[in-house]
Amino acid sequence: MEHREIERINELARKKKTVGLTEAELAEQAELRKRYIAEFRASMQDVLDHTVVQEPDGTKIPLKDYEKAMEKKNEGKDETNGK
Repeated sequence: MEHREIERINELARKKKTVGLTEAELAEQAELRKRYIAEFRASMQDVLDHTVVQEPDGTKIPLKDYEKAMEKKNEGKDETNGK
């Protein structure tokens, strides 16, 4: 999202608090917020897709595979005594 679009979101928010928005401005604000949130989510998903967990032994496991790796690591262990 471009800087000017973020500025417009903020401008509309300030105007909404002071004098209110027209129907067209409300629609514009909703569309800008929708785009902002979509881009934020895509960016966050990219961060998570590239996040790794480093084990004490130095191995690195992609976050998306970490739960499966822990299940595999713990299978065979007795849940009651951790062995």
